[in-house]
Amino acid sequence: MREDITFESKGLSCRGWLYLPDNVDTGQRVPTIVMAHGFSAVKEQALPGFAKRFTEAGFGVLLFDYRYFGSSDGEPRCQLFPLEMVEDYRNAITWVCEQPNVDADRIGVWGTSFSGGLAAYTGTFDRRVKAVVAQVPSLTNPEFRRSMDPTRWDSGGAFLLEDRIERYRTGSINYIKVVAPEGEPCALPGVENYEAYMALQSDAPNWRNQVTLESLEKVREFDPVSLIHLMAPTAMLVIAAEQDSLIPLATVKASYERALAPKELIVHPIKHFDVYQDPWLTQVADEAIAWFRKHLT
Repeated sequence: MREDITFESKGLSCRGWLYLPDNVDTGQRVPTIVMAHGFSAVKEQALPGFAKRFTEAGFGVLLFDYRYFGSSDGEPRCQLFPLEMVEDYRNAITWVCEQPNVDADRIGVWGTSFSGGLAAYTGTFDRRVKAVVAQVPSLTNPEFRRSMDPTRWDSGGAFLLEDRIERYRTGSINYIKVVAPEGEPCALPGVENYEAYMALQSDAPNWRNQVTLESLEKVREFDPVSLIHLMAPTAMLVIAAEQDSLIPLATVKASYERALAPKELIVHPIKHFDVYQDPWLTQVADEAIAWFRKHLT
């Protein structure tokens, strides 16, 4: 059972899908998972496979696009502001808790890659959330980001400062590609990132390979880590990739250590994007299901 839905977030319409188990009776309320995609990605890109498995396991699922992306409203397009995306998560929770077949006392959030950090932030500050699953998550903050490559961090900061001054003077909105072939500027450089996004593009013709430059400024400043210890007693599962080239495992582990129990870390011998196709998609979905069953049912 999948229904097209719309909810409001800060005056704009977010669109998504509400999934319910086939055997839900009238008046029955089920535990429900709210989920969205990562950096610039849209709901059609691999996530229906996860939602289907969660629904078959007895959960309701709300899968949505953030404002400015996919089928949701908002201009300029492809504006990726993390705290605004968290706001969309929280408004999605509010909407889904009002649905007749949803148990508002058993809400989980799920995020992958960049939305893994968004899900953790949401779970830290929204007490309606009882369980979080953060998959190959961007659990990093400005301090960790700079430590990965100080030279690139500093030069990137100077570049974004130039864009900020230009925006102030002219109101112009400038874009950069999310991924690109080697040698072209982009937000996520590297052959692995380019090939993975291109492979996911076939399922989502409305995905755009761009974000505003201002988005990179907001991403640099986003911090889902420093206060992650406040998430408890909400339960957090982190599913990490040992060979992750986007978010180094050491950074994920350091962030995980700041969180308090109940928590669990599972590390697989895979690369970042391996979770979006079998056999790993089924493996990590089953781990998420086990976590949500433990803490939502």
